[in-house]
Amino acid sequence: MEFNHYSVLLKETIEGLNIKPDGIYLDGTLGGGGHSEEILKRLATGHLYGTDRDEDAIRAATERLEKYKDSFTAIKSNYKDAGDRLEELGINELDGIVLDLGVSSYQFDTKDRGFSYRFDAPLDMRMDREQELSAREIVNDYPESELYRIIRDYGEDKFAKNIAKHIVKARSEKSIETTFELNEIIKAAIPAKMRRDGHPSKQTYQAIRIECNSELESLKEALEKLTKLIKPGGRMCIITFHSLEDRIVKSTFKRLENPCTCPPDFPICVCGKKPEGRIITKKAIIPSREEIKENKRSSSAKLRILEKL
Repeated sequence: MEFNHYSVLLKETIEGLNIKPDGIYLDGTLGGGGHSEEILKRLATGHLYGTDRDEDAIRAATERLEKYKDSFTAIKSNYKDAGDRLEELGINELDGIVLDLGVSSYQFDTKDRGFSYRFDAPLDMRMDREQELSAREIVNDYPESELYRIIRDYGEDKFAKNIAKHIVKARSEKSIETTFELNEIIKAAIPAKMRRDGHPSKQTYQAIRIECNSELESLKEALEKLTKLIKPGGRMCIITFHSLEDRIVKSTFKRLENPCTCPPDFPICVCGKKPEGRIITKKAIIPSREEIKENKRSSSAKLRILEKL
């Protein structure tokens, strides 16, 4: 299948980066290379590094960006480790970073990847298909208490306890191997009158995917590491797709802008912590009606931008 991916909030992200023709940039979530291509168009003597854990993304982006090969380097890596990979290449500073979080359209629409409840496929959901942990191991091996925790915390599903209970009961009879098998189990765990708003599996699939790929832990770690690489005046643009991601980005940006830990009633700051960044987007930028009409998956997207001090 061709690697198709709609680059959400593309114009707003590129404008937010404030690209310098001689700058060094990182696209930490390369995907199909849409954001990367727009960055490369604006570089003269600068260079772009792109990381992704999906081998298919690396291949597709490398092909798409072939004409920019002198200004572009693709690296197979989780973006949380991008700093280490860049250091190996002698890069210690960046003028800007883009992170377009979540799952690509290609991953959702490729049946055998198991990301979507729409297709009958083996339970997988691995962004990096070289890693051992997959959705199958989570569904079949996690204790009921852990399944409950991830569906409650990562899926924010009010039926998390019942869904976990039904999964454990079903797997005691036979292992759960496919997405459609899991769909039926989830459906049985949710009251019929509550299944009218969207697909009943949506939140559980989000939860399992986040757990499988350590998405929230990767984001927290990346924000701590990557912020330190940005030069003064450089910018970090992050696109999130659900409230769990956005909460992490929003709170981290706020802390970087105002790290003071002194009690509010102190007349002056005595903790000595200095701001590291300035939030450019006081309110998150969201897609236009036209973009949402063109790509419904962009409807939940939010862009936040931080400038390094």
